[in-house]
This record gives sequence, C-alpha cells and structure tokens, in this order.
Amino acid sequence: MHSWKSPALPSGQETVPGELRLFDTVEQAVVPVGPGPGEDRPATMYVCGITPYDATHLGHAFTYLTFDLVNRVWRDLGVEVRYSQNVTDVDDPLLERAGLTGVDWQDLAADQTALFTSDMEALRILAPDSFLTVTEALPLIDDAMSVLHSTHQIYQLDDCGADWYFSFDGRPGFGRESHLDGAEMLASFADHGGDPDRVGKKHPLDALVWRQARDNEPWWESVLGPGRPGWHLECAAIACSTLGTGIDLQGGGSDLIFPHHEMCAIQAQAFTGLPFARAFVHSAMVWLDGEKMSKSKGNLVTVSDLLGQRADPMAIRLALLGHHYRADWQWHPEFLAQATRRLDLWREAVHAVTSVDAGPAIAEVRDLLRDDLRADRALEVIDAWAVASLAAEEDHPGARQQMADLADGLLGVGIA
Repeated sequence: MHSWKSPALPSGQETVPGELRLFDTVEQAVVPVGPGPGEDRPATMYVCGITPYDATHLGHAFTYLTFDLVNRVWRDLGVEVRYSQNVTDVDDPLLERAGLTGVDWQDLAADQTALFTSDMEALRILAPDSFLTVTEALPLIDDAMSVLHSTHQIYQLDDCGADWYFSFDGRPGFGRESHLDGAEMLASFADHGGDPDRVGKKHPLDALVWRQARDNEPWWESVLGPGRPGWHLECAAIACSTLGTGIDLQGGGSDLIFPHHEMCAIQAQAFTGLPFARAFVHSAMVWLDGEKMSKSKGNLVTVSDLLGQRADPMAIRLALLGHHYRADWQWHPEFLAQATRRLDLWREAVHAVTSVDAGPAIAEVRDLLRDDLRADRALEVIDAWAVASLAAEEDHPGARQQMADLADGLLGVGIA
C-alpha cells in the first residue's frame, strides 16, 4: 500500500461546534454534510484518485485541496474523519502510455504514484486513512462481482471478447446525480471512456465490469474468469470495503459526475442493497489557454514543475485556495506571484512585534469555510488582519500565534 505523510496539525486548538455545508450535486443546493452537532460518529469521505501515467497537474491539485479543506473543516468541528482514496494503477491510458514509452506498466504506475504522493506532501494535503491501488484491491472487487453475478445483475457478451457488463436498464434513481437526459448520458458516456455502440450490449449505457484477458495485457483470476476490472466497479468496491455504505461524501472533479460517479453509486447499491452516499460533491475544472487542463490533451502545469522552479509550496497552495471550489477558472502565472506576495504578508504579520485581536477574524474565517468552503473570501479576511496588525501600535497577546495556528490547521498554510 502506498501512503504519504500528513503534516502535524497544531495541538490544543479549540474546536467550535457547528456544521459543514456544501453544494450537493444531487440536490443542487448547499446542504449540511457530515455529522451534525451532537452526532457522535465519524465523517466518511471517498475521493476518486489518479490514474498514474503522468505528473500531478494543477487541476488534480485543486481537487485534492478542495477535499483536504473538507477534511480540515470537519476536524476543526471536532469530528473524527475517515477518508479513503484509490489509485487506478491498471487502466487503458496507463497501458497505452507504457506501450508508447517502452516502460513497464507497473514501473510507470509506481513512479507516478510516488510523484503524486510527494506533490501531496509538499502541498500539505492530509493523507487518506486508506490509499489502495486497484491491483491491491482485486480481492475486494472480486467479492463485489461475486454478489452481482449471483444476483444476475451482470451479463457476459457472446463475442470474441466475452467481457462482462453491468445492466443499468430500468434501475430507479439512475440519472439523479447527473441530471442528464438519455441523449446527454449517451454523449457523455462516449466522451468519458464508455462504449455505447458496442454490439451485443443489452443497453448502450451498460458499463464494463470485467474485461476478459487479452494477449499482451495484464490479467488476474476472478470469479468471472481471467481479466481485469472495469473503472466504476473499482471505486465502488474500494469505497464500500474501506468505509461501508451510506458514506457522508463521495468527491472528485466535476468531470466525474457522469458517467463515473453516477455508475459507482448505482453499482455500489446493487451489490450492497443500500444507498452509497449521502452527498456528492464536485470541484471545478482548472483551464489553461482556453481548454480544461488534462493529461490526455497535454496542456498541463504540474505541481512538480512549479516546485522545480523553486516556487514555495505554500504559495502554490494559496494560489489554488484563491478560487472557490465550484467555479471553473483559468490558470495564469500571476496567480502564483499574487499568492507569493500574500504569503510574505502573512509571514511578516505573524513574526511582527505588533498585532490586533485575531478573534473576530478567526471566527469569520471559520464561518466562511463552513459555508460551502468560501476559502477565497477567507484569505481576504486574513489579509485584512495582517495589514491591520502591521499598522498597530501595540501587540495583542497571543493573537499572532492564534492566527498562525488557524492558517496552519484549517487552511493548511504554514506561516509560523
């Protein structure tokens, strides 16, 4: 199992009761997510991980930073958090890149996963409690397929591939997350790795569960014969096995709403008999030169490149935090320059000999983050406190340390 180190959070920081409210894609509204005041249970969150065939770009970083904020806000509320994430370390894009470069697919996956975890550590992203690769989770996937097979919810094509598919036709609730009609679903399915036109399927939206073994492809034994798993079942099986059913939040980028998250949820309910998640939360896309930043397109700004150019990782984090998680935005180098100036201001203020009371600013930052992660506005509140502190004529006891702890623990920005 791969892992990365979580930063040490400030000790002794007082928690304040309340609740976290986020935009739920199903409800199309900002709703409470996670345990409410008085609920004595952990919060549970599953976030879809990377397919490790290229470096972590800023779109990835923006997604994992979004759910790192969720994690930190829950913790600030005094809630225990159980967080799970996968790594899709066997998939068509990875195998294709390995073939093009002449690198063994396992070595490519391991190298890129290590780079990803290194980037996450640099950005002070709290590590998941469970961080499973698909190849590590094959027994969990096999268990899920066994249930689907025994309950006749999957079928095998009668062709040279003889692959297995999950049948979606007529299932209640399908489409409630994406809010797409049939034609829109078909178009999105085709654009995101689906095969609506494959001959022999019972319904165009039926999704691959198990790809039977092919020559020159990795394969494993299973209840359905030798082969490798489909994308959607992987996440459903890992999430349910590590967190249980009825998790508080399934998260990821907005490009995963359909088909991936919709199909994860419906498959999970099919093999558990219970609803998969209480809320579905999605981060926006980061664009570059007029197009969504994407590994498949190659229009990337990577975290490792910025770090190699000696950018302060806390400035990179601040540059991302400066955009609300639900609004698509276009990367420009000036964002990093602005974030570097902001970081310098905050560090100067917490190391100064004067300050103003931090209490009102801390309360406002907490309120903004609990209300749909308004990190962009929270940064402005700390800016105002820093400017006022540098202009103050005397020091307010403890204020500078309180603000440093807040920035460190709640926003993940080390400034002390």
